[in-house]
Amino acid sequence: MTRAYVSCDMASVALGADDIADALAAAGCEVIRTGARGLFAIEPLVEIETTDGARIAFGPVEPEDVPAILDGTHPNRIGDLATMPFFAKQQRFTFARCGITDPLSMADYTAHDGWKGLAAARALAPQAVVDAVKASGLRGRGGAGFPTGIKWQTVLDATAPEKFIVCNADEGDSGTFADRMLMEGDPYCLLEGMAIAGHAVGASHGYIYVRSEYPFAIRALNAAIERAAPILAPLTVEVRVGAGAYVCGEETALLESIEGKRGQVRAKPPLPAIQGLFGQPTVINNVLSLAAVPFILAEGPERYAEVGFGRSRGTMPVQLAGNVKNGGLFEIGFGITLGELVNAIGGGTESGRPVRAVQVGGPLGAYFPPSMFDTPFDYEAFAAAGGLIGHAGITVFDDSVDMAAMARFAMEFCAIESCGKCTPCRIGSTRGVETIDRIKGAAKREQALEAMPQMRNAKVKHRSVDEEIGVLRDLCETMKFGSLCALGGFTPYPVLSALDHFPEDFGGAPALPQAAE
Repeated sequence: MTRAYVSCDMASVALGADDIADALAAAGCEVIRTGARGLFAIEPLVEIETTDGARIAFGPVEPEDVPAILDGTHPNRIGDLATMPFFAKQQRFTFARCGITDPLSMADYTAHDGWKGLAAARALAPQAVVDAVKASGLRGRGGAGFPTGIKWQTVLDATAPEKFIVCNADEGDSGTFADRMLMEGDPYCLLEGMAIAGHAVGASHGYIYVRSEYPFAIRALNAAIERAAPILAPLTVEVRVGAGAYVCGEETALLESIEGKRGQVRAKPPLPAIQGLFGQPTVINNVLSLAAVPFILAEGPERYAEVGFGRSRGTMPVQLAGNVKNGGLFEIGFGITLGELVNAIGGGTESGRPVRAVQVGGPLGAYFPPSMFDTPFDYEAFAAAGGLIGHAGITVFDDSVDMAAMARFAMEFCAIESCGKCTPCRIGSTRGVETIDRIKGAAKREQALEAMPQMRNAKVKHRSVDEEIGVLRDLCETMKFGSLCALGGFTPYPVLSALDHFPEDFGGAPALPQAAE
């Protein structure tokens, strides 16, 4: 019987993968559902296993294409995916099994080096496991980039009757999908990482906090937890489903939500590592951080640390989205330049128009013009350039984008998603929207709040565009340094970068030459 592999990833299913799987089954094939390979331009994708165990890929395909797929004559025959440039250039440490194995097959996971990291960790004392994570140089992949080993050490050193492992799977950044892909395509990898963390710090229970918009991931995780429970023991794990509030991706708001409270950020200190979930020491790590740990323990921290750039060690699953030809997930060591990712890997814009800007790090990330495409992809280089890597989502825009409108969107997004606890975020974001509206309206403000008769302290004379931009920059500084969490603190990044690199969209003169590439 011919064996065919078809992704059951949510994005693949949205593109028609279920119909392809049904058609192959009707044609007499044994269909194995896998995670996604990560290149959406070739989905729905089918891989046919040959007699020697190799796989021949075809994509994109339709259900009526099955006869041509099975006799090998389909025009979209790709061949061995590993030789395709998009995949050949990758360094897949975390996503090595995604797209290869049946996500819920324990036998498949074990056959592809699963549980090796957990076995290696359990052969070591907790301190040795923490030392290995420190030596790997792993930093939080959720956005902050804090050293994972230091966080684990703090929890290990804390004395408490109970400790917790919390996985932050509340992936809410636009243009990001790596967490979802991993949870749907290789859930045991995440559970293995959590079990290693539990052994390292002495935690006996773990939570995975997933947003309700990820039903496929929730289903996969619950099934995987049930099947892997004997191996994970003494750690027990449960899934908590969030309602989709963006602020619950912030770790303390997430803890509040798990505790059954309204998702609002907590003031720090105390740090969650000291006083976290239910007041107990808690490791909170992102999906990708925890999923990186099995490789580190199985292969050794040196193997992980030998890849990377500067203080950014290991690999990063970069997500290419927006107006880009080759959208998808590309796992690579730190140090590749932004231009290589956008042009060489991403293939430029899908529209064929010139790239004008890319946003790195989700909706609160900075915008970068092509003249900065030589920036290496690592935490320090991006911070020096006025941005942040965040969750490594890159959204591409062509030359039709209005950057003033994008800056306004950032303020509006913050106003909608703010938990309302701190004034700079709650009030500042709304004032930001109003200020950008005045800038876009060439400083006309007859209908603005300041023009109302009861606003006796407002200036009678209208501000010029330059003065309004000064107000906006001052407001951004207040939000950046006065907000309680990253939602209000990071919102200024897209606004200020749009002002700095694209002043012509705010009524000023161009600041930078056009595309350097």
